[in-house]
Amino acid sequence: MRLRALREEVARLHQELPRNGLVAWTSGNLSGRDPDSGLIVIKPSGLRYEELTPESMVVVDEEANVIEGHYNPSSDTASHCYIYREMPDVGGVVHTHSPYATAWAAVGREIPCFLTAMADEFGGPIPCGGFAPIGGEEIGREVVRTLRGQESPAVVMQNHGVFAVGKSPLEAIKAAVMCEDVARTSFLAVQLSEPIPLSEEDIARLHERYTTQYGQKKS
Repeated sequence: MRLRALREEVARLHQELPRNGLVAWTSGNLSGRDPDSGLIVIKPSGLRYEELTPESMVVVDEEANVIEGHYNPSSDTASHCYIYREMPDVGGVVHTHSPYATAWAAVGREIPCFLTAMADEFGGPIPCGGFAPIGGEEIGREVVRTLRGQESPAVVMQNHGVFAVGKSPLEAIKAAVMCEDVARTSFLAVQLSEPIPLSEEDIARLHERYTTQYGQKKS
């Protein structure tokens, strides 16, 4: 993908974060990796979402060195880059502070798999990673450690928020949106009573159906 097209895509998809109630003010960020060059396009630090344009996006290499851009990159850039280096199939990373998912993170709890929609999308619980400081690679290391061996494309990070990954920036955004959706429903269910968990067999069957049969497939 040419960098100009990726800049446009990442700038445009950032608007999905406030649109879906996943961020407040300037919090959160999205990045995308160009599969041809390996370069990464990421949100600049501290800019409001309505200010974001393709020209304001920052281009970095996989070591977080700025290649193009007039602004400082997101404070999470080193962690995004660590995820890309360690997870070569990932083409998009998103970080949010969406309220219900972050509530689970605040108490250090995974989101249990109570719902068919969660089995479909995440293949089981959404795991909770340990606390890691902001600004370096530490969060990225913990995201990778937590997601390895998991079906889930999302993780709630203790005391922090959500990180989600995908083969593209759009897939990463979808994972973050769905994470907040099931986090909200699961939170409400816990207030009502003791939710009924799905069996491992049902989770596996639902996830297999969703990933192999659901939607339109290219012929």
